Amino acid sequence: MAQSEEVGLDERLKAALWYNVTKIVDEETIKLGVNATPQFIAALTELVWAQIETASIDVESFAKHAGRSTVNISDVMMLARRNEGLESILSAYVEHQREEGA
Repeated sequence: MAQSEEVGLDERLKAALWYNVTKIVDEETIKLGVNATPQFIAALTELVWAQIETASIDVESFAKHAGRSTVNISDVMMLARRNEGLESILSAYVEHQREEGA
């Protein structure tokens, strides 16, 4: 992928993230009866983007360490191992998917 194509893809992904963060913030602020500034939404979007970048590097590293070129569920579960709440939600989701597939 050319550098300009990669930059364009990142911009489109970040725009999509911004749109969805804005949508979620709007829904929650309506429920709570509060307002969120555009600066708050921009900062939250940047925070989520940074977390996504870190998580993607981590799961790619886990897959590479295991000798694979493709990320799989075990890599995602490894990422979630230090967050009990997230790990239990993901485990339940994986189990549900396995039951539906069986």
